[in-house]
Amino acid sequence: MRARLLLAVLALGLGLAGCAAPQNQEAIAADDPLEPMNRLFFDFNQKLDRHAALPAATFYTSTMPGPVRSGLHNFLGNLSGPVGVANNLLEARFVNAGAEAARFIINTTVGAAGIFDVATDWGLPDRSRDFGETLGVYGLDQGPYLVLPFRGPTALRDLAGNYVDGFFSPLYYIHLEFAGKQYVGLLKSTIGSIDNRANNIVTYRDIERNSVDFYATMRDYYRQRRARQVEDFPVQTAALPDF
Repeated sequence: MRARLLLAVLALGLGLAGCAAPQNQEAIAADDPLEPMNRLFFDFNQKLDRHAALPAATFYTSTMPGPVRSGLHNFLGNLSGPVGVANNLLEARFVNAGAEAARFIINTTVGAAGIFDVATDWGLPDRSRDFGETLGVYGLDQGPYLVLPFRGPTALRDLAGNYVDGFFSPLYYIHLEFAGKQYVGLLKSTIGSIDNRANNIVTYRDIERNSVDFYATMRDYYRQRRARQVEDFPVQTAALPDF
């Protein structure tokens, strides 16, 4: 089901990208041939954010102690450990792949399933990579920009990469019934979204306040961040929102 949905989205994006006329030169430069549709979904996501995601994130930060939020954030990040190992190997970054494997083992065991980031304290900082970045390393452009309902900004390359990363995640191999797997994935996605939004309340607010066109600004930020991640410049991406 998930594969068919992804193929449908990719086919729609590629088809419309080939035949739809961008609305302006800025959209052409940003490789955003689906700008009218993207803006529609962007507005939908903004309304959803104002009425659901932001209140949930605000409640989460005001009621959960800092150590609890930090532990949950670390736990979610640790689940991506095998994804980072796989993509570092695919990029022939063997030292980083070994460091990521060590991080995952240490944090999963000594760090109590990743709740505590012991590995960073032991000199093993996060060096995670995703398949979208791996494709970028091998020269594949981001492709047409996309905004998806309930998801937010992405690009054709990163959308496909996210699907492939799902097979590297330990959650994919949880031996539950199909419905059970769906619930686990939905729970992780929901908690991850609240965690991400809670960590970026001020950042998003400041970007929106200082933007003449919030949609275009967020599109540019996404493009910049992903380009710099492919080049592996973590310091330069630190000030950009964590999409």
